[in-house]
Amino acid sequence: MACYDRMRVGYVVNRYPTYSETFIVNEILAHERAGLAIEIFALRPPVDTHFQDLIASVRSAVRYAYFPDTGLIPEQSPATQLDVFWKVVQESSKILPGLWPALEATQGEEIQNIYQGLLIAREVQERSIGHLHAHFALRQTSVARLAARFAGVPYTFTAHAVDIFSERVRPDDLRRKLNDAASVVTVSDYNVDFLRRFFGSAAAKAQRIYCGLDLERFSYQSPQDRPMRIVAVGRLVEKKGFSNLIQACALLANRNRDFGCWIIGEGELKESLRTQIEQLGLLAKVELIGPRPQIEVIRFVREAAVFALPCVIAEDGNRDGLPVALIEAMALGTPCVSTDVTGIPELLRDGETGLMVRQHDPAGLATAIERLLADQALRIHLARGARRLIEAEFDIHRNTEFLRAIFQSNAHVGKRIREVD
Repeated sequence: MACYDRMRVGYVVNRYPTYSETFIVNEILAHERAGLAIEIFALRPPVDTHFQDLIASVRSAVRYAYFPDTGLIPEQSPATQLDVFWKVVQESSKILPGLWPALEATQGEEIQNIYQGLLIAREVQERSIGHLHAHFALRQTSVARLAARFAGVPYTFTAHAVDIFSERVRPDDLRRKLNDAASVVTVSDYNVDFLRRFFGSAAAKAQRIYCGLDLERFSYQSPQDRPMRIVAVGRLVEKKGFSNLIQACALLANRNRDFGCWIIGEGELKESLRTQIEQLGLLAKVELIGPRPQIEVIRFVREAAVFALPCVIAEDGNRDGLPVALIEAMALGTPCVSTDVTGIPELLRDGETGLMVRQHDPAGLATAIERLLADQALRIHLARGARRLIEAEFDIHRNTEFLRAIFQSNAHVGKRIREVD
């Protein structure tokens, strides 16, 4: 703990708190437990109606850097907004040494990112924060990059999936972030290979650190005696493949297989999935549970014989990097079925830690689920193998130690930047 008692790290996130981003909360809690001081900077207010119980355990202060709290109001005239913005720039130049030459880094950036970068840089200076880290290589990292440049500290970011695979990603913007970051983290070897293949030397600093779990919270229970139930957890969006799961359930029902299916989550496809369930006559078999606190999700997963997450590559290129819900189910002892998408094969090794099917293959998915429902010995074998892998590769305390080592190794970079400025 003494190693971190003088180090402060600012986490830049889009919204805080959010229902689905438990991996960020887990990471912050592990840092806190290790004695690292964290400050959370949110660019937007929360919009979710449900939040995970883990949020209450976070001790770090949360500071919001979005328009309603900062005086730059969208409904004001452009001239008024520019007046406010210019006033903040001038005030910031008195607080942040070297700001004027650092503004060269704002070329091509949106004014909102520059403005929020200034606000966070001032907090960095005032609170003696030595490092900034952002999750997702989107606006969060744009703001972290600028704030770090303005304040003379290094920054890092964790890339996930939508921020590198979606067709909305601007390659020139991502290349600049990769180049300017002190280090880059991503969640799978697949992602590292992708970044290096498409961005070459700009991605040379990319390294894989898996998202981790608190394994005391996700303790193992044998799947030996479980109800014939399938459970799935995730946002109701295209890349989760829940439409294929519902089709697979229809095939199982046609085979007169006795089962039930819970789909836990919220999202834009809720109504279309509900319609699909009705049209296939599955109202007695498949239930959309909606969002649930993590403690309830754990209970649902432990009460199922199969965890199914048939991820797909969406039409816009979006896909999962390495789904945390899959990691959680494997830790809990629920045998898993998933697809050969992105980094999932690093986690789900067919016949060893789970069953693998092709994406967009409801028939193959139904067959794999049926095998697990029918074969208790197979369930136990896969669950034990999965838990061993999780313990070896996905312990949150071990993995965040790697991340803290990156922060610590870059501390001298920030010192050198400030000395130059």
